[in-house]
Amino acid sequence: MASAKSCVAQLSKSALSSSLRPHILLPQTIFLPSQQFRGAATGTSANAQKYKRKDQPGAQKKKKARSTFIQYDIRDAEQFALCDAMQYIRAFEVGRIPTSVKYEMHVKLRTLKNGPAVRNRLRLPHPVKTDLRICVICPPDSKAAADAKAAGAALVGEDEVFQLIKNGTIDFERCICYVDSLQKLNKAGLGRILGPKGLMPSSKTGTVVKDVAATVRDMVGGSEYRERLGVIRMAIGQLGFTPEEMQRNIRAFMENVKKDIAQMSDRISKDIHEVVLSSTNSPGFSLNGEFRSPNSVPTNELLTL
Repeated sequence: MASAKSCVAQLSKSALSSSLRPHILLPQTIFLPSQQFRGAATGTSANAQKYKRKDQPGAQKKKKARSTFIQYDIRDAEQFALCDAMQYIRAFEVGRIPTSVKYEMHVKLRTLKNGPAVRNRLRLPHPVKTDLRICVICPPDSKAAADAKAAGAALVGEDEVFQLIKNGTIDFERCICYVDSLQKLNKAGLGRILGPKGLMPSSKTGTVVKDVAATVRDMVGGSEYRERLGVIRMAIGQLGFTPEEMQRNIRAFMENVKKDIAQMSDRISKDIHEVVLSSTNSPGFSLNGEFRSPNSVPTNELLTL
């Protein structure tokens, strides 16, 4: 019969050996962590709400993009008569050469962002720039060439003009093409050179014409304008212009813009929201449509700089 001491030693030995054996996890405990993870993903914790699927109820909807330009209420802005705006603008241009500074007109429109843009050209009653160099592409010995030279074109011809352009000599600001020379112009492949500069003649822009002389006369002293981002901008006069000359130019420009807008009424709705006058170095002054205000200085004081 074994002694009590030996029995105690044997029991302690068996307990020690069992404690050193590796633990074997039961099958149900292997899936416990994943079950906890799935529970957390479907719970209401802050992290789960952060990564919540957008198609689930209660998800935030994407903000709809604006289809029109932002317009401010002009009743909150201070507006000026033409003579007052010219007086303040001239104060910003003290010491400048009168012919080097231009009055600029900005017509803000209420219109859609992706709609057709207003674009045209007109000759103002008092031209802003009279030293415009015009190139006319037409047969050099034709009647159209003689009429173009008489109207004031600086460069006239076909093959010689093509070669000058290919050599990089572009000494003109406008280019028009006679209808009979259009096929020859296209074969010359000048679109890659003149296109990026906005000088390539095109029927859409009115620079492929039959009456060359009339087009040249309209362009000499003429001005172009185009709508960009809902605003039409154009130089409307020189700093040395009188208020009466500015008034005639502004009236002609606004009448032309209104005609362009009326022609687009069947495709898109456009309305004039605000008219702003500025200069090369001055801020803009919103116009109220009046020529003089009760506190305006006499117009003869605006004749000298």
